[in-house]
Amino acid sequence: MSTANQQPAIRLAVVGHTNTGKTSLMRTLTRDAAFGEVSDRPATTRDVRGVDLLVDDTALLSLFDTPGLEDPLGVVEALAAQGEAPDPVARIDAFIAGDHGQGRYEQEAKVLRQLRASDAALYVVDVREPMLARHHRELRLLADCGRPLLPVLNFVAHEQADAEAWRQGLARSGLHVLADFDTVVYDHGAEQALFDKLQLLLEAHRDTLASLAAQRRQQRGVLIDDACACVAGLLVDVAGAQQRASLDEAIGLQVERLQARVRQAEQTCVDTLLELFRFELGAFVSPELPLQQGRWELDPFDPEALRVLGIRTGSAVAAGAVGGLSVDAMLGGASLGTGAAIGAGVGAVVSGYRSFGRHWLDRVRGYRTLVVEEHTLALLCARQLELLRALLRRGHASTARVAVGAVSGWPGGALRGAVMRARSHAYASRLNGATAPDAALLAPVAIALQEALDARR
Repeated sequence: MSTANQQPAIRLAVVGHTNTGKTSLMRTLTRDAAFGEVSDRPATTRDVRGVDLLVDDTALLSLFDTPGLEDPLGVVEALAAQGEAPDPVARIDAFIAGDHGQGRYEQEAKVLRQLRASDAALYVVDVREPMLARHHRELRLLADCGRPLLPVLNFVAHEQADAEAWRQGLARSGLHVLADFDTVVYDHGAEQALFDKLQLLLEAHRDTLASLAAQRRQQRGVLIDDACACVAGLLVDVAGAQQRASLDEAIGLQVERLQARVRQAEQTCVDTLLELFRFELGAFVSPELPLQQGRWELDPFDPEALRVLGIRTGSAVAAGAVGGLSVDAMLGGASLGTGAAIGAGVGAVVSGYRSFGRHWLDRVRGYRTLVVEEHTLALLCARQLELLRALLRRGHASTARVAVGAVSGWPGGALRGAVMRARSHAYASRLNGATAPDAALLAPVAIALQEALDARR
């Protein structure tokens, strides 16, 4: 909107008592996990720090992280000692210009000074704690600064949260417009609601805030598109991956090489996702799964193999009918883990062949070709999808490692079909030397991933 670029940036102070999550809110709004310091220790922030939210390289909103209000009652008493004042704002200004109780309330003075220099304030509260008398003193003190206040209820997703009690207490203090916003468990809808509430308080800046909210929605869409494309690339690469080696070489060594390539591909995908979401690269580590017992090879002319593939023995078209498919030889699926475990590891790699003709010819020439079996592809797909869901719900103030629950099987038939199609296109796999995945193979996988993501988000 043109009016958004014609106005100066909105100045928004982030205020509240110590240790309520002010810096955490800054981290999540700025998508910067490195902003400031997040700690359970009180008074972590000692000075005012600012950062801009941009649209098209233009600052639309300037956020200012302020120190915690540790002694609001002492400031109220110091203000009262200045004598009667018909204008509470003038009394606040006089306090800011003075010696701040001989330096005793220097931290509170920084907060009040920044609030007076701002257009409004976000008052962050920890709804895991009860609303006490000191909170009412804080609110009275902040209201005397003459700026609109929007209470932000933090940690609303926590099991000990009592947001309703806070809503009632804030209403008794005359604050009826407030926002739920958990800085640890991120909710895109809650962020949009936060900007909507600010529009109610800052009518003159409605267009600017609407422009910023629209840009955030667009960024979210692009982020999801890029993340799904990243995972789709991994699945196309692994589905088409081949390990061709001499029959004279120990199959265990061949299997280990292909496993290592698949594990590295998945870790590269994870690193890329964490960078896209702007989280620390150490936030997620994929554990390995011990190999299961079982055969690594299955004779493609074995009647059981044909039965598994749905092909009748003796059929004149049997060999041609399985062209482009691998023959699964690994025993069933693997244990997928429980609770906060990331799920199973990459899984086992099986021997198989792109076609019976290629398999027969390789056998004659003394080669075998290993490919990744379907169970492993399903596992990779399911847990990368769960990782995406976890990242989309993770606030940038979270200090815990990303946790993904147990996964099992293909997330959907459309996704399975799109990935399995890539098995017969080894040329498109970057694990086989391709410079980039084939767009015709990548697009259906990415679309199916988005559909599966939307179904459970």
